[in-house]
Amino acid sequence: MAPQVMSKFDRRNRAKQMRLNKDNEHSRSTNVFAGKDGAPRVVAIIPLCSDVSAAAAVRSLNSSLDIEEEVPEAGWTRTNVDRFKQKVQYLVVQRDLLATLDACRVADFVVFVLSAQEEVDAEGELILKSVESQGISNTFTVVQSLEKVEPAKQRPSVVSSLKSYITHWLPSTERVYSLDNRQEASNLVRSLCTTTTKGIRWRDQRSYMFIEDIAWPGGKTAVSGDGTGEVVLTGVVRGLGLKADRLIQVGDWGDFQVEKIVAAPLEVKKRGKGEVMEIDAEADNTLERPSEDQDDLADLAPEEAIMDDVTNYAPSMAPTERKGVLLDDHHYFSDEEEEYEKVRPKRLPKGTSTYQSAWYLDDLSDSGSDLEDYDMEDVAEAGQSQPAHPADGVEGMDLDGKAMTEGGPSEYPQSEMFLDPSPEDEAEQIEAYRKSKRTEADEDLEFPDEIELHPNVNARERLIRYRGLKSLKTSPWETEEDRPYEPEEWQRLLEISDYKRTATKFMREAWAGGVKPGTRVSVHLRGVPLQFQNAPRPLAMFSLLRHEHKRTACNYSILLSSEHEAPIKSKTELIVQCGPRRMVINPVSLRRPFSKHIQLLTTTALLPSRQHAQQRP
Repeated sequence: MAPQVMSKFDRRNRAKQMRLNKDNEHSRSTNVFAGKDGAPRVVAIIPLCSDVSAAAAVRSLNSSLDIEEEVPEAGWTRTNVDRFKQKVQYLVVQRDLLATLDACRVADFVVFVLSAQEEVDAEGELILKSVESQGISNTFTVVQSLEKVEPAKQRPSVVSSLKSYITHWLPSTERVYSLDNRQEASNLVRSLCTTTTKGIRWRDQRSYMFIEDIAWPGGKTAVSGDGTGEVVLTGVVRGLGLKADRLIQVGDWGDFQVEKIVAAPLEVKKRGKGEVMEIDAEADNTLERPSEDQDDLADLAPEEAIMDDVTNYAPSMAPTERKGVLLDDHHYFSDEEEEYEKVRPKRLPKGTSTYQSAWYLDDLSDSGSDLEDYDMEDVAEAGQSQPAHPADGVEGMDLDGKAMTEGGPSEYPQSEMFLDPSPEDEAEQIEAYRKSKRTEADEDLEFPDEIELHPNVNARERLIRYRGLKSLKTSPWETEEDRPYEPEEWQRLLEISDYKRTATKFMREAWAGGVKPGTRVSVHLRGVPLQFQNAPRPLAMFSLLRHEHKRTACNYSILLSSEHEAPIKSKTELIVQCGPRRMVINPVSLRRPFSKHIQLLTTTALLPSRQHAQQRP
């Protein structure tokens, strides 16, 4: 079929639509920062060397624009850049892996600080690998102490070497800015204030907020008897619209329900007739309250629902160990199973006795009319009621009805002469046997999914037992035999038949409604334990999608770093970070991926983490 040719008018219309779509996308990404009340641009300053300082880097950027502000050694600070009519919020991070990950997952821009005198050590490379794996937005690279490099003619080569190193990890890096050069630092601030943010996919699919302030209205006393109270988180909404019906995940504190969302604009000052009037916009400006559709904190299905469905299942019994394959969902082919051939009637001449019929083979083929169907079972039953006849050869029949003849094979194997080898020959045979076993083990380890066939062996006959075996990818998971070994919580886990369709449905639900991005709000959370008053302060909060709090079984494929030579043992405590969540788990490690028909989640891996990790060293 010939391709359809577009007319000149259609081509112009298509180009116009594409241009409008790009303009709308650009405006949506930049409108959140526009205006006097726009959201600040969050910039994370990440040091990669031991002799650099993130706070000194922020001071250099501010001094390039003649801005004098106090910068903490660790924390955050907000700077108003009047030249570009933007607000920049710097996150000053020390050389700590978890603090770096927390800052980068909420930052719009990430600035890596290198040293002109020291190379990036192992800890710096670990930070780079982790940040890249987590997902990173726009990145810039700066260098400190470049003026200390002597002679001065070597400074360009140092910058070129640093650029070659950082492009190995971040290929999109265009240049390395020198913080000792006032002009380059000013150009970097210009890029931070004018560049369109690229964003992170998993972060842009939900609402999130950098926490500027945390308040406990109830103080040190608990509001409820279970030691929990209300907490107020203040910040600017980013990403999608913030909804009060969805649960809120606050750093490492956990998931909580929203009490209400209140507008919290910055305090403004208006001049009246010779007096200064301070207006606090934090009046009763409730933007959204939860409805009846609010998500609950239950991570497992209620037991009552399981009791209603338990009658649909037949009583399960632990199966015996069997070796074989399941064919066509109903036949279990096993090597250890005795195969009984179906008794077929023989075509024998009329008047043939039982003794004489034993001499006719099953493959007898004769089209004579004097042959008739002779069922051995019918003859055996009839022989029990009729008297014995000498021609029947009763004395030659065994208890099972099988005929024994004079030339018949014996049930005992033929005797063989055993020769005692010499000690030298016996040692050589043992060594050859052990060597062959080691070779087979090495080949099986190197090629686990391959078998070696002799040239004279037909592969179709060798693999005939697997004929009709269904694909492990498309066939259903057979769980009837594994039901007695399931954990108690297994039937209460969240089951998703079509993950792609379900995820698309609830992501589209998150696109509409909620508090608009760019609005500064105060989120009131209820049921927060008061012990978190003395805990480290969280950096950001994320809104979870519907059903994202539910517990389910999840497999992880973990790739070990090349620096780790030995594999990680099973049930070793690991820290797993998935999007905004960070969990401590004890995964069940598998050397090879088991079939999904027999893989189960243990209770120890399920209870503490809500997730199940599968590791392949």
